[in-house]
Amino acid sequence: MKNYETYAFSGTGYEKLFAYQDWRIAMLNYIDELHIDQIKYVESHRKTDEAFVLLEGSCTLFLAKMEDQKIIGFDAVSMRPHQVYKIYADIYHTHTLSKDAKLLIIEEESTSEDNSPKIILDDHEKEMLLAAYQEIHHGL
Repeated sequence: MKNYETYAFSGTGYEKLFAYQDWRIAMLNYIDELHIDQIKYVESHRKTDEAFVLLEGSCTLFLAKMEDQKIIGFDAVSMRPHQVYKIYADIYHTHTLSKDAKLLIIEEESTSEDNSPKIILDDHEKEMLLAAYQEIHHGL
């Protein structure tokens, strides 16, 4: 009798691996829309914190600095493998991934577009995002 299950995902983008009670585990692999030049929005989750673990490759996490419900800048974090990064509810965020990246995501099963508002980035906000990326990646 087998007392465990295994899960893997080698495709592109986001895939839910499994859910247990109120939580789900998902994998996010590289997808073109998360290339630094292609990011169109940031999102937050109203009901829950979210956690990320970089398993392979590289990932830069962006946290929007907000003032009067407007983006005034971004904090960029170059994620280190095998560390848990917890993002609090209501923090607008996004990330960019290397082509070989695998990011484990832990979030509430109820997380959906209905409770995860997005801010579509204008040209100035995209420039701020790129500047934050270049600052930690030394102009790449």
